[in-house]
Amino acid sequence: MKTYLFPGQGSQHIGMGENLFDAFPDITATADAILGYSIKELCLQDPNRQLGRTQYTQPALYVVNALAYRQQLKDTGEQPNFVAGHSLGEYNALESAGAIRFEDGLKLVKKRGELMSTAPKGAMAAIIGLTSDKIGDILADNGLTAIDIANYNAPTQTIISGLEADIQNAQAYFEQEQAMFIPLNVSGAFHSRYMQPVQNEFSQFLDSFTFAAPRIPVIANIHALPYQSDNIARNLADQLTHSVRWLDSMHYLLQQGDMEFIELGPGDVLTKLIQSIKSRFKPNAAAQSNLSSSAVNHATAQVDRQQDLKTPQQKVKDWNQSYPIGTQVNAKGYDEILTTKTQAVILFGHRAAIYMQGYNGYFALDEVEPVKHAATPA
Repeated sequence: MKTYLFPGQGSQHIGMGENLFDAFPDITATADAILGYSIKELCLQDPNRQLGRTQYTQPALYVVNALAYRQQLKDTGEQPNFVAGHSLGEYNALESAGAIRFEDGLKLVKKRGELMSTAPKGAMAAIIGLTSDKIGDILADNGLTAIDIANYNAPTQTIISGLEADIQNAQAYFEQEQAMFIPLNVSGAFHSRYMQPVQNEFSQFLDSFTFAAPRIPVIANIHALPYQSDNIARNLADQLTHSVRWLDSMHYLLQQGDMEFIELGPGDVLTKLIQSIKSRFKPNAAAQSNLSSSAVNHATAQVDRQQDLKTPQQKVKDWNQSYPIGTQVNAKGYDEILTTKTQAVILFGHRAAIYMQGYNGYFALDEVEPVKHAATPA
């Protein structure tokens, strides 16, 4: 099996797409018309030094990624079994799967880049050498509650996001734990709560677009599971304020069997990440890591016979018809009331599960029960 991967912001460089623009002149001309400037000139020469600015970076990467995909198809004639993209790259994954037209995808990333460039001043930093669990402990133990985890990239590579002063203040705590702390060259606190105003405006913009069911499974950043055709716009909006769950996404794909990953676009950032992820991958452990420990502990518990006779697909369908995202639930083995963050899904091909806010994990659907009269809007 093959998965095509599309990189996001940070992979751009002058000269990217050099052999692609002339190979696909019609698409290049379409991009120029939508953007109002020469995408080839921006990527190959960057005469006004704009390529590093978010509102230009995002459309440039989207176009180059899209052309690289077309070149791959031209060279091999092979469609992938799955596609995934890191943050911005997810738009290319959706476009390659037929969920959005090239033109619409470019209009969306153009608007996304413009909005993100106006976000309040923020900062991000890469933490290398610690697990995400350890990073969460450091943030909690030191009262760094204003910082969010933006990207779960690899077993020991995580990105944090927040206000500039908070990120600077956090550096000493991580360095005390012998971690590498690398500030990123960004202007905003991307993939964090501080992007909420951007998300609100972008959600309205998304309402004017239509999406088709993906022809190829597209793994979503926010929950590391395949997109469903009715939640594309919502996922793209939520992506702005939610963590990029790249590590879980790659675990999901590796769990499918023997998988070849091919990165399409500039650079090899994702190729290096998947090498790191694969070196530590254990199939059974990866499957278990995406379910909460309480769900695993109760996986064999007795349930109502009528419910037990239902297929996982029927359980998911019944749940989603009855309970919206944001429903409060009691979960077996967990004292606090939890709130659902996604629709119910089929996890790993056989388990009906649902993702919870604030818990960063899945519960088996058999192990949760809605709190009466407690449904809340998402």
